[in-house]
Amino acid sequence: MLQQYIAAIDQGTTGSRCILFDHGGHPVIWAYAEHKQLYPQPGWVEHDPQEIWETTQKVVRQALTQGNISSGAIAAVGVTNQRETTMVWDRHTGEPLHNAIVWQDTRTKQICDQLSREGGQDRFRAQVGLPLATYFAGPKVKWLLENVPAVREATTRGDALFGTMDSWIIWQLTGGPQGGAHIIDVTNASRTMLMDLQTLSWDADILEIMGIPRSMLPEIRPSSAARPYGFTRKDGPFGEVLPVTGDLGDQQAALVGQTCFSPGEAKNTYGTGCFMLLNTGPEIVASENGLLTTLGYQFGNAPPVYALEGSIAITGALVQWLRDNLGFFERAPQIEELARKVADAGGMYFVPAFSGLFAPYWRSDARGVLVGLTRYINKQHICRAALVSTAYQTRDVLEAMERDSGVALQALKVDGGMVANELLMQFQADILDVPVIRPTVTETTALGAAYAAGLAVGFWDNVAALRQNWNIDHTFKPQMQAEKRKRLYAGWQKAITRTLDWVVE
Repeated sequence: MLQQYIAAIDQGTTGSRCILFDHGGHPVIWAYAEHKQLYPQPGWVEHDPQEIWETTQKVVRQALTQGNISSGAIAAVGVTNQRETTMVWDRHTGEPLHNAIVWQDTRTKQICDQLSREGGQDRFRAQVGLPLATYFAGPKVKWLLENVPAVREATTRGDALFGTMDSWIIWQLTGGPQGGAHIIDVTNASRTMLMDLQTLSWDADILEIMGIPRSMLPEIRPSSAARPYGFTRKDGPFGEVLPVTGDLGDQQAALVGQTCFSPGEAKNTYGTGCFMLLNTGPEIVASENGLLTTLGYQFGNAPPVYALEGSIAITGALVQWLRDNLGFFERAPQIEELARKVADAGGMYFVPAFSGLFAPYWRSDARGVLVGLTRYINKQHICRAALVSTAYQTRDVLEAMERDSGVALQALKVDGGMVANELLMQFQADILDVPVIRPTVTETTALGAAYAAGLAVGFWDNVAALRQNWNIDHTFKPQMQAEKRKRLYAGWQKAITRTLDWVVE
């Protein structure tokens, strides 16, 4: 019998990958390519959408070539993406009307401040589960409409299409200007600040307030679609007609990939940023502690599953910054070797509030700081402080999550590129005082997209079959004494206060 696979396209913040998964959920073949990060002004972050589409096609073709995959071997295609990153393009030509504005970008601060003058930062939270913040897509669309004439003119003509990166990739895969599917799944739509969490439809009042025409928005669809979003073109990168049936924002995809299908199960993904999600089941849990209420996933016609999320802007990106901006090392994994040359961070803390502070603080006026510096500090201490800052930020989020949910987490499932760093994982267990569990398959974001696509076409029968695929690689158990944990975390909280009120209008 022909071996079949599910193809997952993972369009991330720093690059795109294509992975083919077998029935056991194992990544059999993969390819990866980076794309450029563009910084036109301080606080602005952009991507070139055409470059992203080109690299996406490249990695799909590379994966198929490397695996010598024959026609008919792929059952379906799933897509996962960097969420909130926003773009507008012309429906007739497929030309982007501006670079994509990345989720880390802070240019919409004035728009968010203006919107919050009536009703405060939580003006729309009851409908959308989100505070007014530069993070989300809605204010980015408003900025494009107000500041880019080409976007405004195309919108007036009815030619403009808005989407997050999943919308762009799926539109291109399924035909582009020749009938491409203009869709977005519920998880990505929940990050726009434009979708009502209960009705799973665009909120007409918020659209009017933000001045965003309904005509430019994609159709909202389930994360796993028995009725495919569309089909790949024979002249596209797959070289054959395949159903595109899975679509999830990257962090929700990791929740699915980690098989967190029961209320109370949580995962933390360590990538460019760090994102902890807690499954709250069919219940919409409003956060009172700085977390986001978001869609977890929706499979077919089943009721949606919701989640609480704590989003951290800069984690793996801090390692890249030390590599690229300061030249501390040539390859990102070398940071662990440098950090291990010292016993601790030498009493200093590194708070990487490069894009302000996300959960649970939501302070766009914050900026990054190194505090506690003495002449004793060297490059190794800075590397160690950079690594453990990720663990401290995760504890900030976990404590907020426990307060909101009323559930004390018993263990934390982890995934993403940084989980290979054992110094960080051990410190994470130490500072949280809970076991940290690393699975055998750490590419859980792509795996989640594959699961969503595969469930839709019967490649996997149900979520019970997915649970059987999940296995533990290593469990990091807490080893730190309680007094030391308390002292170190108190220092971190003090360091946080030093980042605030830096940006003044």
